[in-house]
This record gives sequence, structure tokens and C-alpha cells, in this order.
Amino acid sequence: MGEEANKEIKEIEEIKEIKKTKNIKKYNDNSVYIGKRPTMNYVMAVMVILNRGTDCIIKARGRAISHAVDVAEILINKFFPTAKYKDIKISTEHLTNDEGRTSNVSSMEIQISPN
Repeated sequence: MGEEANKEIKEIEEIKEIKKTKNIKKYNDNSVYIGKRPTMNYVMAVMVILNRGTDCIIKARGRAISHAVDVAEILINKFFPTAKYKDIKISTEHLTNDEGRTSNVSSMEIQISPN
């Protein structure tokens, strides 16, 4: 019975390690996708990325674009004054719904550098 318990413990530890590596992959991304959550949630997410010393890209589509601009302005003007705008990209994405209709949706990417 001792050997079986050791095998189960090893399996559990292996599963934990796999879960850790999956979480690490999520956090290596330097993009923040803007949605409907409160503005300060996104400001804090961008601050975490900038505190690592890497650039951050704020991405938004449609009505969330104004929300993304708010996030960038609050971040730079109030919380991270050394941060600078590095690049801003605007584009149009063509989305197709289930019925086959296509619609144009505006999108924006704001790249911010920590210094």
C-alpha cells in the first residue's frame, strides 16, 4: 500500500507542475484585451506588465476603443508617469456572423513602453 500511495503522490505532483506551466504561458503575454470590466482592473493589469520592464499592448474593438484610451491615459497621467506611448495602430476587422453576414468592426492597439 505504501508504493501505491507514493505513485498517487507523484501523479498529483506531476499534475500540479503541468498546471503551473499552463499558467506561466498565460502570463507571458504582454497584451491586455479591453472589455466591459471596470477601468481600474485594466490599468492594474497594464501596470503589472510594465513593472516587469516589458512593453504592453492594449487591444480593443468596437465600443471598447474609448475604454482603452481611458485606460492608457489614466495609466500614464496618474500611476505610471515614466511610461510613454510607443505605437498606436488602428484597423478594421471583417467579422462574419452565423448567418453569413459580414460586418466591419474598428480595432485599436496602443503600445506603451515603461520608459
